[in-house]
Amino acid sequence: MLLMISSLWGCATHSDAPESTPEHPHTDFRMLSDIAYTPEEWPQTLYADLYLPETKGKRATVLLVHGGGWERRSRKDMAWIAEDLASQGFAVMNVDYRFAPKYIFPAQLHDMQVAMHWLHQHSSEYGLDRSAISAFGFSSGAHLVSLMALVASSDSPLNDPYGGDPTRPTAVVAGGIPSDLEAFDSGRLIKQFLGGEQQEIPDIYRQASPVTHVTPSAPPFFLFHGGMDMLVPFTQAKRLQQTLQANNVDNELYRMHLRGHLTSFLTAGQAVERAADFLRRHSLPPDSSPSQF
Repeated sequence: MLLMISSLWGCATHSDAPESTPEHPHTDFRMLSDIAYTPEEWPQTLYADLYLPETKGKRATVLLVHGGGWERRSRKDMAWIAEDLASQGFAVMNVDYRFAPKYIFPAQLHDMQVAMHWLHQHSSEYGLDRSAISAFGFSSGAHLVSLMALVASSDSPLNDPYGGDPTRPTAVVAGGIPSDLEAFDSGRLIKQFLGGEQQEIPDIYRQASPVTHVTPSAPPFFLFHGGMDMLVPFTQAKRLQQTLQANNVDNELYRMHLRGHLTSFLTAGQAVERAADFLRRHSLPPDSSPSQF
């Protein structure tokens, strides 16, 4: 199994990639665990781990969100990505969120929005750069951070009451994203997440689909996806990319050949490296260099 996974490591196509990639900086970091990031009156107290690199000056920051079909898993799944990003100089907030079916949409979107507000409110305390807060998610986590970013870039009513400009990331990384929920009909996971069949609540299915909220004001997107993903077909990433391009939004698509949904996460090392390059380009001023992290 390990031999098969390692053989897939470099098998990918990167569209709209830059001509060259910089050397990755490396730094030590510390981790603060189990930080409650939700307001006191929140229906469920939610926690995050905050990774802080040992760097000078304000830190570019990443909100990191796990997958699990909106119903399970935890931030522990994303710990290896958090450590990778933190070792490259990013502060990382790795969060949990509320699960369906106990909590249905837009509860999880609200969790993401208050997490972004928390980062802004505590930026001085932890040395975070408020002008360089990005978002990174996989699967349902990719759906949530993308929806949050695109809603915040539009006049969608989903900005009320917790959204707004502070919830718009400077850039987004989305792996294995379900971008168009209307294309899935009424599968179990989506039905329990949205609270009903598509024919019963078609407007909710549309509102919950990131692809429907794309505008020219959207932040840059880095998409990575398994070319043989049967759970979330590659067409979901392609559809979002095409919509971003139609709106002249900067984007890159990293297609991981011969990989399905789970294997595209288990072998995402190269994708994470390219994503880190993307975040670095969109988190630093044009005259900055990676060594300034």
